[in-house]
Amino acid sequence: MGILEGKKGLIFGVANERSIAWHIAQHAVEQGAECGFSFLPGEKMEARVRKTLSRGGMEGAWTFPCDVSSDEDLDRLFGAVKAHFGSLDFVVHSIAYADRDYLKPGTFAATPRSVFSQALDISAYTLIAIAGRAAPLMPDGGSILALSYYGAEKAAAGYNVMGVAKSALESTSRYLAAELGEQGIRVNCLSAGPCRTLSAMAVGGIDVILKKVESAAPLRRNIETAEVGKAAAYLLSDLSSGVTGETHHVDAGYNAIVT
Repeated sequence: MGILEGKKGLIFGVANERSIAWHIAQHAVEQGAECGFSFLPGEKMEARVRKTLSRGGMEGAWTFPCDVSSDEDLDRLFGAVKAHFGSLDFVVHSIAYADRDYLKPGTFAATPRSVFSQALDISAYTLIAIAGRAAPLMPDGGSILALSYYGAEKAAAGYNVMGVAKSALESTSRYLAAELGEQGIRVNCLSAGPCRTLSAMAVGGIDVILKKVESAAPLRRNIETAEVGKAAAYLLSDLSSGVTGETHHVDAGYNAIVT
């Protein structure tokens, strides 16, 4: 039996085989979980997600379209989740967005109000919106996990407004942990080191960041995306039953040193 045997979860953010959310899904399923997936509405995205699931041996997995910036879409999604699953044991929030024109070195001070607001809404507020709808489906407690990055704590080249949004996300997770703990619901962030995901490639300084981590991290390498999936399985399982309000780093130790 796996550490997630009998657990049911909803995962946001699978885009392709390079997605961190995808690697989390793979490890969750390997550990016995039944997973459902939300995807951005549109035929192209639906086809991409279904293709990814099929290649990973999850053909036929439950999926549902949802634009997380829409409260109506979120209501429809969680209504469908309740009808299909009845209850949930975990939710993975692997959602972030910012206009890539402002994810380049030297553009942060020029960030428009609309770009800032959108980044905070999609990358951070959605954790509140999702947690508030998921909590009633977790009568026996559960785990909510959000994905962050070290750029939430320190300025990273080109990360800019996304770094600010991730800072808000990490703070949001702590406040949710404090409020939902009485219901047995744990809320944590997993801060992954840089890896070549679709979203990471939108950051203008990603190559600089990757080289710096490889040369300076205690393990002298960048992480593999699958390593994030392994850590996520622990944080979603009962093995981490006493862990909440934490930001857990999977970054080859980079956060632990002065560079």
